[in-house]
Amino acid sequence: MDRPIPKILFDPQDYELLNMVNDIRNREESRKYLKKLFEPYLHPDGIKEMAAPKDLRIAYAVTNLLGSLEAGKASDRLGALRSVKDEVLHTAQSYLRVNTARVLLQIMKELIRAQGDFQRQLELAHDFRTVAAGKPRKVRAMLQRYHLLEMPEEWNQIAFDHHVHDANTKGRKTPTHLVMDAWIKGIRRLTVVYYNHVRTEAVAELMEAAEIMGLKIRVGVELAARFHDRYVFLFWEPRGFSGPQNFIQFLTEGPVAEFMAEGRKVSEYQQAHVLRVLQEFNNRHRLTLNETFDLDLQPLAEGDFLAFVGLGQPSLLHLARYIYNHVVPALETRAAELRERYDHADPEERQKISHLVNEMGQMDSETIHEKFLRPESNPALPNPHVPRDGPEVPDLLKLASQEILNRIGQFRAGYRITLNLSDLTVEDVIELLYDCQGKITHLEIFNLKDYTAGKTAHQADISELQRVINQGNVIRLKKTIRGIIQRVEESGRPDAAERVQKLTAILHDIATLKNYYKDSPLKSRIGSDSTGRSRHLPGMGLVIKNTLPARVSRQIDGTPLSSFETIPVKTEVHRRATFMPPPPANTWLRGLQRLVNRLPGLGLIGMKGQVDWVVKFEAPHLEKPGNIAMLGGVRDGGERGNGYRLDQTPPSARKTEVSWSYLNTGLKNLLKVIVGFIPAFLTFALTKDWWLLAYFGAVIWFGITGLRNILQSVLGGGGLGRSPALTWRNYISWERIADSLLYTGFSVPLLDYLTKTLLLDQALGINTTSNPLALYSVMALVNGIYISGHNVWRGLPRGAIVGNFFRSVLSIPLALVFNSLAGAVLGSVGVTGVNAALQKWAAIISKAASDCVAGLIEGAADRRQNISMRSWDYDRKLGQLFDTYAKLELLFPDADVLEMLASPKALIRTLSREASDLEKILIINALDLLYFWMYQPRARGVLKARLKSLSEEERQILERSQTVLHRHKEVSQIFVDGLVGKKFSRALSFFLDRSEEYLRDMRRLVARAASGGGPYDP
Repeated sequence: MDRPIPKILFDPQDYELLNMVNDIRNREESRKYLKKLFEPYLHPDGIKEMAAPKDLRIAYAVTNLLGSLEAGKASDRLGALRSVKDEVLHTAQSYLRVNTARVLLQIMKELIRAQGDFQRQLELAHDFRTVAAGKPRKVRAMLQRYHLLEMPEEWNQIAFDHHVHDANTKGRKTPTHLVMDAWIKGIRRLTVVYYNHVRTEAVAELMEAAEIMGLKIRVGVELAARFHDRYVFLFWEPRGFSGPQNFIQFLTEGPVAEFMAEGRKVSEYQQAHVLRVLQEFNNRHRLTLNETFDLDLQPLAEGDFLAFVGLGQPSLLHLARYIYNHVVPALETRAAELRERYDHADPEERQKISHLVNEMGQMDSETIHEKFLRPESNPALPNPHVPRDGPEVPDLLKLASQEILNRIGQFRAGYRITLNLSDLTVEDVIELLYDCQGKITHLEIFNLKDYTAGKTAHQADISELQRVINQGNVIRLKKTIRGIIQRVEESGRPDAAERVQKLTAILHDIATLKNYYKDSPLKSRIGSDSTGRSRHLPGMGLVIKNTLPARVSRQIDGTPLSSFETIPVKTEVHRRATFMPPPPANTWLRGLQRLVNRLPGLGLIGMKGQVDWVVKFEAPHLEKPGNIAMLGGVRDGGERGNGYRLDQTPPSARKTEVSWSYLNTGLKNLLKVIVGFIPAFLTFALTKDWWLLAYFGAVIWFGITGLRNILQSVLGGGGLGRSPALTWRNYISWERIADSLLYTGFSVPLLDYLTKTLLLDQALGINTTSNPLALYSVMALVNGIYISGHNVWRGLPRGAIVGNFFRSVLSIPLALVFNSLAGAVLGSVGVTGVNAALQKWAAIISKAASDCVAGLIEGAADRRQNISMRSWDYDRKLGQLFDTYAKLELLFPDADVLEMLASPKALIRTLSREASDLEKILIINALDLLYFWMYQPRARGVLKARLKSLSEEERQILERSQTVLHRHKEVSQIFVDGLVGKKFSRALSFFLDRSEEYLRDMRRLVARAASGGGPYDP
C-alpha cells in the first residue's frame, strides 16, 4: 500500500492480534506454546484464559485447520476444530451467540488467508474484535458481507446438502474443513459422496468432525452401472450403525472390504484415463495454447500432477485446475507485454491485441476442461462414458444396476440407494426402478450443478412419475406409462422399438411396480454436487426458507440471484412444538404447577417449549417460486474467465482507501459521547434560565445514564455477592456506555423541549401544576417509543424492544413518587414556586425514573445472560468431571474410588502407576472450576443452584475431586511442564493464592447443600 494508515484508525489491539496471527502462520517458535492450549479438557472460559487471549487461540486453531491437506494430520485438524468451536461459541457474548460464532470463524479464516495484504488483514482483525462484542447490527452486517444467512439461535433450521465432495475425491477441502465450512454456512445435514470406494481414514475424520460440530453426516459411495449404451450412477449409503467405529468396522468386514477393493480398481482405471488425457494435452493442446497466445508452455509432469491431487482421486476437474495453475503465470506475462504494445500500435493491431487479450481473459479452469479435456476434444482416446469390454476393464464396471444392488443387499447393514438423474429421461428412470425391484429408495430430484448447466429438461416428468408412484394410484400410473410409451414411439430414436418393448412389459406388470413402493415411498435427495473449486457453480448448502426467521426469509426474496437464489422446488414442511415441564425447585412448586396445568387453557403454563420442523422429502415438487434457497451462491456472479482486460489495473498498483468505520475504538467512543452531548447541552443551555440546569443539565442527564449502565452491569455480573477477585471495572463495557450516552443525548430535545415544553405545556397546558400524571405519562410514552425505535435500529431482540417500551410505563408511578418527594424537599427548605421548579426538572425526573426501572430490567437481563453462560460452562465441565470419575470406577473395579478421592496423595500415587493421564485430567478439571469460581460472573450463584440438583454422591464426587489442588507441588509441576504454555507465571500465582480459599468455599457449599439449605437463586 502506497500511503500510510492514519494513526486515528484501528486500535493497538488490532495490530497486536495481526502480529500474533502472522507469527503463527509463519510457524514462529515463540507461538508454539499455544498448541498446549488444545488440551481437550481445558475449558475455553477456564484457566487457559490466563495464558492467551481468545482471539489468539482462535487464530492458532484456524491456522491448523487451514494448514495442510496431507495425510497423517487428521488428528491435529480434529483437535483444532474442537478447540475453535469451543472458543468461538464462548467468545460470543450476545443473544446472537451461534451466529456471532459463525462470523468470527469466517473472519479469522479470511484474516489468515489475506497474508501479505497488511491493510486487509488489519481491517479483518478490527472486524473480529468488533463482532466479538456481539452487537446484533454489526453481526448481521458481517453475515451479509460474507454471504451468510442468519440462522435461528435454536439451531433448528432445515439446512442440508445431499451431495458434496471432499478432498478424498475431487473436492478442495479435507473432511474437517468441509464440516467446518458447512457449520459456518448453517448446514445441519450433509451427505458426502465418494467415488467407487471409501477410505476408512476419511470416514473416521469425517464422522468425528461432524460429531464435534453437531452435524448429521451420511456417507455415500457413487457406483457406475451399465444401462444400455452408457453408465448410470447410484449412490449407496450404508445405514444402521451405532456410531463411527461400528461403521468403520463394517467397511473392513470381508465382503465389504472385497467390494471396496473392486471399487479401488475402478478408480485406478479411471485415473489411467485422466493420465492419458494429460499426455494428450501435452502432445496436442499444449501446442495449440503456445501457438494461439505465443507462449512457451513446457510439458506437464505426471508425477507433479499426482502430487497436486494429493489424497483425492485424480479427475479431469483436477487436471483442468492443474493446467490452469501452470497457464496463469505465462498468461500474466504475455498480457503485460500486450498491454505495453497496445498504446503504440496502429488501429488494426490494436484490434488484434484486444481480441487476443479478451480470449486470454476467458481462459479459466472450466474453459480448459470444455475445450481440451472432454472426450469430444480427444477422439483418439476411448470415451470413458461408454461401456467397454476387455480384460483391462474392472469387473465392477461390467455390472448392471440390479447386479450391483444384489451384491450390496448381501452386506450386513441397511442401506439407501439414490439414483442420480443427470442426463436421464423419465423412461430411463421407470425402467431402472422396475429392474432394481424397489431397491432404489431415493431420486436425486434436483442437482444444483445440473440445474446451473441447464440439464433439467426431464425433471418435471420424473417428479410427476415419482408423485404418481407414491400415490399408489394404478389408473394414473397406467396413464403415465402409456404416455411415456407413446412419446418413445414418436421419438424416432434408434433403440425406440427395444425401449417400447421393455416399457410395455412394465405396463403389463404395473401392480409389481406399484407394490415396490407401497410401504416405503420413493423419496428425494437434493444436492449441490459441490467440490468447492468452481467460481461458476453454486457452493454447497440449501435451506428451507420456512424454517428461517421471517426477516431472513424476506432477505432471501430481496437478494440478487447470485447470492441466495431460490430453486424451483417446493416441499412440505410443518412446525412442531414439544413442551416439557422444567425440573421444579421443590415439591411445593411441583404440586402448584400441576394444579395450574389442570385449569382450562393453562396446560402449558411453566412448560419449556422446543420447536423443530418435520419435512416430507418424499413429496417435493417442481414449482416457482420454491421454498428452498441456496446457501452457497455463485462466486463473482458466475462470470466466466479469469478477469484479464486491457484496462485492468495490476493488483500491486491498486489503491484502496481505509473506511472510517475502522476508527480507533477509544476515539470512536469519545466521538459518540460528544455527538450525544451536543444536542443535550444545547437544549438545556438555550431553554433554561437557571444556571444550574442551563450549564449542568446535560451533565446530570449523562450522569444518570452512565451510573445506570454501571450499576446494571455490576448487578448483572454478581452484585454484592460477586467474587472478591473481581472489581466493578471488570464488568463494565465502555463501548456499551458510549452507545447509551449517544442515544440518550438525542432524547433530551425530544423529551424536554419538543414533548414537555412545546406539546404538553404550551399547546395542551399540561404541566406539573395542572396534571402531573398526564405529563409523566405522555413523556414516558414518547420515551418508550424513542427507546424502542433505536433498539429496532440496533437490531436488539424483540423481547428487549418490548421490555424497553413497557419499562417507560412502569416508570410513570415512580416518576410521580420522585416528583412528590422533590416537591416535599423543596417545600421543606422554603423554596417558593415549587411547581414552577418541578416543571423545569420534569424531564430529568422522568429520565431518572425511567433509568431506575431500566437498571433493574436490563441488569436482570445481563444477569440472565451471565447465568446462561455459566450454566453452559458448568454443564460441560461437570460432565467431564463425572466422566473422569466413571473412568476411574472402571479402572479400579475392586476399590472404593470415592474414598480414594478423599486422599489425593494416595490417589495420585495410585494413578501414577495405573493411569497417569487421569491425574492430569483431574487437575485440569479442578483448575477450571477454580477459575470459574473466582473470575467468571455469576459462577458462584450458578454452582450453588446446581448443587441443589445433584445427588449426594455427585456432590461428594465434586468436592473430593477438588482436593487434588492441595497437592501444590504436583499442580505447580504441571504448570511448569506447559499446561498453559510458557506464560504460566500468572496462572501459577493465581492457583497458589486462591486454591485454599476456594477449597474452603467448596466444603462449606457442599455441606450447606447436603444439609438441605434453602433454595438458592443465582
